[in-house]
Amino acid sequence: MGQVAIYCRVSTDDQSCARQQRDLRAFAKRAGHKVVAVFKETASGADNGRPERAKVLALARAHKIDAILVTELSRWGRSTQDLVQTLDDLHSWRVSVLTQTGLRFDLRTASGKLMRTIMAGLAEFERDLIRDRVMSGLARARGVKLGRQIGQPPSDKKARRMLSMHADGLSYRLIARNVGLSKNTVIQIVKREVRAS
Repeated sequence: MGQVAIYCRVSTDDQSCARQQRDLRAFAKRAGHKVVAVFKETASGADNGRPERAKVLALARAHKIDAILVTELSRWGRSTQDLVQTLDDLHSWRVSVLTQTGLRFDLRTASGKLMRTIMAGLAEFERDLIRDRVMSGLARARGVKLGRQIGQPPSDKKARRMLSMHADGLSYRLIARNVGLSKNTVIQIVKREVRAS
């Protein structure tokens, strides 16, 4: 059917890619694919440093393969978001991803487009969950609320000094230069303080 690259990944050093490689070679033979390269690596699912996967993507970008064979999608994608992104990249190079079960992720087909839409929705949901967990975890760990807090802005701490320079007859521009703020900020603070006094 076409030229394919086999990609095998295990998570730890005590595991082996041998079974994945054997099963994918058998699958390629049954389907009539020509295996042009086999890539194996040990990396956790969330690991960003995957040099062997990068080599597969380089082959795809160079149009040297028609598809990538994996035992399952979790062997290829680091996350749902990563999976959607790499499928989009592969689609632009006219390369599809085939799983050992025969499931083909080809965004040129209606089923491929549907799967991409579903996965994109899952990726967004996954991002929201992670963001919420990170924010609540940080808040618990520090015992403080995150985000901008109500209180005196840093620029207001220089208000007394600005008023003193204004009383001495310095221009807003010179005051701004001396306190390290914009002229408009100085004008706002000085006028507000004058009205309040």
